[in-house]
Amino acid sequence: MPNTRTVIVTGSSSGIGHAIAKAFVDRGDSVILHGRDTSKLKSVQAKLGAEDRTAIVAGSLEEIQTGQALVQTALERFGRIDALVNNAGIFGLKPFLEVTPEDLDRYLTSNLRGTYFVTQAVVRHMVEHSGGSITNIGTVLTTHGIGELPSSAPIVSKGGIQALTTSLAAELAPNGIRVNMVSPGAIRTPLYGPADVDAFSSLALLKRVGESEEIAQAVLHLTDAEFTTGVLLPVDGGHIAGRAA
Repeated sequence: MPNTRTVIVTGSSSGIGHAIAKAFVDRGDSVILHGRDTSKLKSVQAKLGAEDRTAIVAGSLEEIQTGQALVQTALERFGRIDALVNNAGIFGLKPFLEVTPEDLDRYLTSNLRGTYFVTQAVVRHMVEHSGGSITNIGTVLTTHGIGELPSSAPIVSKGGIQALTTSLAAELAPNGIRVNMVSPGAIRTPLYGPADVDAFSSLALLKRVGESEEIAQAVLHLTDAEFTTGVLLPVDGGHIAGRAA
């Protein structure tokens, strides 16, 4: 990969996605910002202060055309695509016995299907050029559930993205495309709404919750790590490794 990259970051108008986009912009990369709200994306673009190195694409990832628009915009503005970060997703709490077919379909469509077909659109370009890096954002909850967070429907969709990560890492390696996943633990983001995210600090060996910028650091690492593919990297303060005393 070149020193200066063109990166697509889905769901980059707030939270973890915004922190990831900012990290790439701050080091000199060009970034395609994505979200559902055009006005919000324009505000984010202005705050980043690098309009010559950013472009925006608004749209739902449930629509195949949105992935195609991300690719087209990247190529028209910057002439290449070096990396994709699949961050966009929705989350919510609901006890298993209350989940409706509509609930499950919404998570599978927004999270898994959206990630799948955005990746497909980007890979069509990458296989014709010099490869690239794909980083998916998952969650440690796929393997380490929390009883106080009943969220089977969104977690099933994230589990599918985890499976997609390892499958594509194997399938796309001959094309020079690396596919990895960052799995956050409890992170301070708008996703938690009014909930007290610090209440989960006891789950981590480091006895605190994480910040969005710390997920961004992990994404930068995997984007740069040329001999790393198929990795599921927990960034969770030790949530998986053990419990704080």
